[in-house]
Amino acid sequence: MKATCHKHILTFKRPGGTSRGVLHRKETWFLIVKEKERYGIGECGIFRGLSIDDRPDYEEKLHWVCDNIETGLERLYSELTEFPSIQFGLETALRSFKAETPFHLFPSYFYAGTKSIPINGLIWMGDEAFMKSQISTKLKEGFTCIKMKIGAIDFNTEMNLLASIRKEFSSSDVEVRVDANGAFDPNEALEKLKRLSDLELHSIEQPIRQGQWNEMARLCSETPLPIALDEELIGVFSEEKKKQMFAEINPQYIILKPSLVGGFSGCDNWIRMAQENRAGWWITSALESNVGLNAISQYTFTKNSKLPQGLGTGSLFTNNISSPLKVQDGTLLYDPDQRWNLDVLGLNFK
Repeated sequence: MKATCHKHILTFKRPGGTSRGVLHRKETWFLIVKEKERYGIGECGIFRGLSIDDRPDYEEKLHWVCDNIETGLERLYSELTEFPSIQFGLETALRSFKAETPFHLFPSYFYAGTKSIPINGLIWMGDEAFMKSQISTKLKEGFTCIKMKIGAIDFNTEMNLLASIRKEFSSSDVEVRVDANGAFDPNEALEKLKRLSDLELHSIEQPIRQGQWNEMARLCSETPLPIALDEELIGVFSEEKKKQMFAEINPQYIILKPSLVGGFSGCDNWIRMAQENRAGWWITSALESNVGLNAISQYTFTKNSKLPQGLGTGSLFTNNISSPLKVQDGTLLYDPDQRWNLDVLGLNFK
């Protein structure tokens, strides 16, 4: 078995606004394993500025994986603790290699095209008119759950946008989640959470910057609006540290991004601990291409979550990989009649 890695820069159709800045491009890497005519492919979706493995030796570590691919998943995975996006790509590539076809990773009704996954519609930050336009579009497209990025523009403006949704749609008609990406000041966060809760929102992701466990614990204990930890999970590797986080913060939800928490194995571990601590969870992509999104989606379906997932990112890029994945009526579908096209990598998988 041989392995190679290939860098690819995904370009946004329209810049994506977050409280951490505006995204124009997204770097990703494809890990390809091959033996004779058999292929497997995985995506190492590093997220510059967010991933714990955003470090100078990232590419060097990828080449090390390629050079040692024959040592097997268990040993390689254990050596990649500080590189969760490579763990995810490695798990996917080797599962892809062993599969009946390279993209049939988790056999299910989802892959067969007979069942779909409910997802949230993502509303990017921008000026008021742009955000209103996105909200209107998502509702017309049949989404019954939307997720709105907040924290970059005036909070009152954001409140007015959310209030306009509630004037037209009740919480039983449309579920609304907000994601602050750590933008709130800890001294002001609780008051903002109280105001947001008046709008009957589902939850808020990461209201304050990660690493402030005492402040986050206080918010989780006093909040009228359920809090979902997102960035807080990044870099929390050991079982002991995870147990400590749950014990100290006691969150209502956690959000799992396989590229940021160690792939399928990392997600399995977090889900088990969430269940032990009576915390809810859902899974989201982290701006991977359709190769990574396919792996995450197939894995997610096997977890039987009843909540809408964060998997609607496949249409964000001008140069994504053509795939059978498509969004329809607020759900993600896999259309087995459509083909994959990896011409960008010089490969042609069926």
